[in-house]
Amino acid sequence: MVLGSAALLGCSVFSISTHAAEVKVTWEEPESYSDVRPSNETRKRFRDRTFSQLEAHIVELAQSLPESQTLSITVTNVDLVGEVWPSQFVGFGMGGPNDIRVIRRIDIPRITFSYSLSDENEQVIVSEDDVTIKDMNFMESAIRRHRNDPLSYEKNMLDDWFADTFPKQVAVNN
Repeated sequence: MVLGSAALLGCSVFSISTHAAEVKVTWEEPESYSDVRPSNETRKRFRDRTFSQLEAHIVELAQSLPESQTLSITVTNVDLVGEVWPSQFVGFGMGGPNDIRVIRRIDIPRITFSYSLSDENEQVIVSEDDVTIKDMNFMESAIRRHRNDPLSYEKNMLDDWFADTFPKQVAVNN
């Protein structure tokens, strides 16, 4: 698998081998997102790494779509699972340099976006605006495929959304 990316003002385009749809992900105003907050690195570095990993996962999911299609996603909000707290607030000493992401059942992951899937003639096959995916049962559902991944909850949520949203398009490719 070959991945290529081009960044343009918050827009990344990933292409994969000739057996998958083209994927375009745009992160719209990421500074205003609910929670893409690091626990122990700079905000920009953490945000860039988080977005890169989520984009790569979307590209991986799109491998099941026909190569003649293009999946465009514009992300408008991300709220990662849990909350970041200063280490001294959660009982880890008197103010070290690191914060800690505390994961509780009430701090569910959410992603809000719009998407469209187009054919080779740029005709929209399916699209939707203001989609919000969330996993209120994330503590149980994340025991699956990505359990050792730092974004396991968010990736599991994307897996479920993709399977529910594109079953016909995936069937066409198989």
